[in-house]
Amino acid sequence: MYIQTSGNNTFENKILDQKIEVNDILSVKIGSLNSESSNVYNIDAMGSGTTTVGTVDVNIALKNYLVNNEGLIILPVLGNIKVSDKTTSELEKFLTKKLIDEGHLLEPTVSVRILNSKVTILGEVRSPGTYSFPEKNITLLQALGLAGDLTINGVREDILLIRQDANGKTINHINLTKKDWMNTDLYYIKQNDVIVVNPNNAKIKSAGIIGNAGALISVISILLTVIVLFKK
Repeated sequence: MYIQTSGNNTFENKILDQKIEVNDILSVKIGSLNSESSNVYNIDAMGSGTTTVGTVDVNIALKNYLVNNEGLIILPVLGNIKVSDKTTSELEKFLTKKLIDEGHLLEPTVSVRILNSKVTILGEVRSPGTYSFPEKNITLLQALGLAGDLTINGVREDILLIRQDANGKTINHINLTKKDWMNTDLYYIKQNDVIVVNPNNAKIKSAGIIGNAGALISVISILLTVIVLFKK
């Protein structure tokens, strides 16, 4: 059961425009009224075919911009651009102003997207793993849907959401049977969030947690993963 409540409820959630981070892959498209003038500001889409390494399409990485450890990308003509700690909207406005103020283009248009947004979902879901999503924003419930929803043995009253922010990693506890979390910034998933769904007591008992080494290792593995992620 999810969100047990009565009557009609309206929730106001601000759509997240998350900050760009190191290792993000950005699509930056620059256009203008004169397409020939603006072409030189874009990576030439050369080559064909794709190769996948892990969850990243190498073709995507090569034809776009990987944010380096200094939070920079290198754009044709414009050179090094500091992008970390800016949102995609802020970067669009920054580049548009730069192109106009420095006399590069007349009436430029700039579009910026993060291409490798992903969330990791562990524990009592049907298909645990790391999932990429093309949308700018997805909700916590949509993320759980990517993993096939919780199993019948998942603890809905205490979902763990591990999130990295400017102050480090935080572990947030969410009760999916309540509605209060829907009015917080936990409603929308952020890049690199980790969701952990722990097994309920019935699953632990039926697995013979004390006498079953495999079940014990599985539970310990989840707990250790949370601890390691939190300490990084």
